Amino acid sequence: MISYAPFWLTLEKKKVSQYQLIKKYGISAGQLSRMRANQNISTHTLDVLCNILDCQVEDIITHVKE
Repeated sequence: MISYAPFWLTLEKKKVSQYQLIKKYGISAGQLSRMRANQNISTHTLDVLCNILDCQVEDIITHVKE
């Protein structure tokens, strides 16, 4: 299973709010909802988030063995 737990920690560390992601950067609220539910998002979205947060993919997702 893919977990987005690192994403929420990275947001806090970088001092970027969900509101900023939506209003300033154009990330959809639906994408954030999918991430909260550990559902799939596209690699394009991962790329955009990495650029916004100036981070690596592992700062957004991690794999958890089921």
